Amino acid sequence: MQLNPYLTFDGRCEAAFQFYEQALGGGIEAMMTFADTPVAEQTPPEMQGEIIHARLVVGDKVLMGSDASAGRVEKMQGFSVTLGIDEPEEAERVFNALADGGTVTMPIQETFWARRVGMLVERFGTPWMVNCEKPA
Repeated sequence: MQLNPYLTFDGRCEAAFQFYEQALGGGIEAMMTFADTPVAEQTPPEMQGEIIHARLVVGDKVLMGSDASAGRVEKMQGFSVTLGIDEPEEAERVFNALADGGTVTMPIQETFWARRVGMLVERFGTPWMVNCEKPA
């Protein structure tokens, strides 16, 4: 079993996944528009170029997402996409990359459980936590 976040955007999925690819590394393995699918004829013209499915693979982890029809996207809240990163320097790099154009809700810092931990909402509205735990 895999447990993978699936993010929904209001027409900005492609830009978000290109941003994640740069910030996190890895690669986009799928980026399919509504026009590229068998449901293209039933899709409103304004949604033809929007993303029906995106898949980003970073190591053995997967992040997926899509665009939703207008008015069907709600603000993302009550969760964070959490990244467990082994090295403090890499945690800081990823945190700063994701924070570019976003809002930092907890600056990256050392805590009693982590060599580095920080929280933010990036420019596309997704909440993230970057966590570099102390060795057990």
